[in-house]
Amino acid sequence: MRIHIFGASGSGTTTLGKALAPHLGWMHLDADDFYWKRTNPPYQQKIPLEQRNASITSAIEKYKSVIISGSMVSWGEQWKLAVDLAVFLYIPQKIRMERLRKRETARYGNLLYSDENIKANTSAFLEWAVRYDDKKFTGRSISQHELWITQLTCTVLKIEGDTSVKERVDLVLEQLRILKKVTK
Repeated sequence: MRIHIFGASGSGTTTLGKALAPHLGWMHLDADDFYWKRTNPPYQQKIPLEQRNASITSAIEKYKSVIISGSMVSWGEQWKLAVDLAVFLYIPQKIRMERLRKRETARYGNLLYSDENIKANTSAFLEWAVRYDDKKFTGRSISQHELWITQLTCTVLKIEGDTSVKERVDLVLEQLRILKKVTK
C-alpha cells in the first residue's frame, strides 16, 4: 500500500505524513529528502531527476507500505500509477504563506537577516510559493495539481481548508477503511 500526500508548499503534507505513519505503522518518506542534496544550509542543490527517482524507488521497495509526502508531479509518468491513495491538501494562501514565513524564520534564525545568500534564496522561494494559486503560473501550481489529480489511477482524497492534523489523520484513516486497506 502506498499513499501519496501532496499540495502546495506549506499546506502540511510532511506534517500529515509524519503524523499518519505511527497510526498505520508504515514508513514515511518525504519527497524533499530525495529532491534536494544534503547541504548546509539546506535546499540549495537539486538532485538530478534520474538519481532522485532511483533513490525513492529503492526506498519504497524496502517497505511493504509507505506514505510519501511532497509533490512529485514533475518526476515522471510512472508516479501516476505508483500509489493506491492520493491525498491532496489545500489551504488558503494567506494561511499557507504565514506558515512558510514562520518555517523559514525557524529554519534559518538570524541567518535569514545576516546571510545575503540565505536571504535571497528565501525571498525567491516565498515569491515562488505565493504563485501557487495563480492559474497561469507554469511552476508547481494549483493548475498543475488539478491536472495531476485527473491523471491518477487511484482514489484521491481532497482535504481543503485549515483543518487540524488530527482531523486530517482521521479523514485519511476513514478513507483507508472505505478502501478496506486498514482494519483499525
